[in-house]
Amino acid sequence: MHGLFKKAFLMAAAAVIFIGAAAPQDASGARVKDIAFVDGVRPNQLVGYGLVVGLSGTGDKSSAVYTTQSIANMLNKMGLKFDASAIKVKNTAAVLITAELPPFAKAGMKVDVLVSSLGDATSLQGGTLIATPLRGHDGAVYSVAQGAIALAGFSAGTQGAKVTKNHQTAGKIPNGGLIEKEVPLMLAGRQDLYLSLRNPDFTTARNMADAINRDFSANVAEAVDAGSIRLQVPAPSATSGVVGFISRIEGIDVASDSITKVVVNERTGTVVMGENVRISSVAVSHGDISIEIKTQYLISQPNAFSKKGETAVVPYEEVGVEEKKSRLVELPESATLGEVVRALNLVGVTPRDLVAILQAIKAAGALQAELEII
Repeated sequence: MHGLFKKAFLMAAAAVIFIGAAAPQDASGARVKDIAFVDGVRPNQLVGYGLVVGLSGTGDKSSAVYTTQSIANMLNKMGLKFDASAIKVKNTAAVLITAELPPFAKAGMKVDVLVSSLGDATSLQGGTLIATPLRGHDGAVYSVAQGAIALAGFSAGTQGAKVTKNHQTAGKIPNGGLIEKEVPLMLAGRQDLYLSLRNPDFTTARNMADAINRDFSANVAEAVDAGSIRLQVPAPSATSGVVGFISRIEGIDVASDSITKVVVNERTGTVVMGENVRISSVAVSHGDISIEIKTQYLISQPNAFSKKGETAVVPYEEVGVEEKKSRLVELPESATLGEVVRALNLVGVTPRDLVAILQAIKAAGALQAELEII
């Protein structure tokens, strides 16, 4: 079977994406800043409730009572007394505003905000968000959002003939959120720091600690678990303080590791796998049955000089059944899954059939990898 695999490797065009199989893995690995982050240095989610005005009759209907109540409350704060039940407008929509407060954000900085319709408005096109406070999970106001909404699309026409592109009830306000309050995070003067891995792995954590210690020629890093690295901040004179210490660590290359996984998309027949996927000894037999039904039409003519005869069309159905020959492919132990896929492609297996075969190999316990179906 080795000849089959060799020939498949040279000739078959596999409908599979191999991660790391095209070239050997770079010995330098990945930078620390790409696979880990300093514990506590993280963004925070903000949310708020507001009103969008200036819509061209595409706002909330009268059934959205919270919209009219919000309009009445806003006008009452401006010194105008209105009863919510007396307000009937179609140019206003109630919306939820979400934003992400980046770490170390300072007062006066601006962030993008996302505006989404809360009621039954049909479009936010041309609308303007009124100044709305954005709060964190602690209830404090960290930003205020306001501005014109940008929609990635359009809507035109009437209900009888209407053209719409993309979603019209959600849009973004670039730089629409003004930071009013900072999230306190002090790094200066700290003696201990923690690195958190984005994808926890024991091997990667050990490799990271070893790489940091080699770079500093001292035991400044210790792997606490699969997701945390404890750092001992050295003397400020050696690394220009905590900022210089972290900056130096972020540029260190680490040989990252991860579990072996095969990702399968059943809808498209796409298979993504790593180069370290292995299988045990297994035999694969795959066949298919094709049924084809053809309908032909015969013309029936009446006899010559017939007074009552008529031309008739008679359908004639022809049914054919073709069973493709099933081929048995023996896959030796320790063969890589890349060789397996190329061999299966050589015998005519389609990408969708390949998905079913991989599932069967996994069910048989021969696939030494995690199979994830999306």
